[in-house]
Amino acid sequence: MSGNDPVCTAPSAGPQPSAACAGTVSHTLAWVARLHRIGMGRRLRDLGLYPGQELMMMRLWDCGAVRQSELIQSLGLDPSTVTKMLQRMEQCGYVRRSPDPADRRAVLVEATERGLALRAGVEGAWADLEESTLAGLAPAERTELARLLGLVGENLKAEAGEEGPCGPGAGGVC
Repeated sequence: MSGNDPVCTAPSAGPQPSAACAGTVSHTLAWVARLHRIGMGRRLRDLGLYPGQELMMMRLWDCGAVRQSELIQSLGLDPSTVTKMLQRMEQCGYVRRSPDPADRRAVLVEATERGLALRAGVEGAWADLEESTLAGLAPAERTELARLLGLVGENLKAEAGEEGPCGPGAGGVC
């Protein structure tokens, strides 16, 4: 490589790309979210999960058996992405899919015993990442950050087409 070849080695957090000048907070939020996902990915690897799969398991732990279409909607992901995730997780023995007895065209998804056994590890991974993420912040600062991020999330829910923790129309209840 000659000294005249273009190189892009600036770290993701700074300096901020010129195209993001009108969105300093949005750029920083995207950078932090990326780092958070990487940190969670490292922790989940020890449990045999990939990032995002723990969110699916959390939904199944909280909601029990749920239609695959409702799971797709509540996770806010593309149906093909959820289908691929479910295939991997089914192969690992974490979830089971079966026809819905109320509507044989629908598919029910539920955590297996092996999937239920992941809960303590996932909770530990989230707790560990939480502590690492918030290191150096006083309790009041942690509370204020959670409050502010909650407000940001509320502002963005309309952008994402979401209403509550279990997706559109669920009213926050699974």
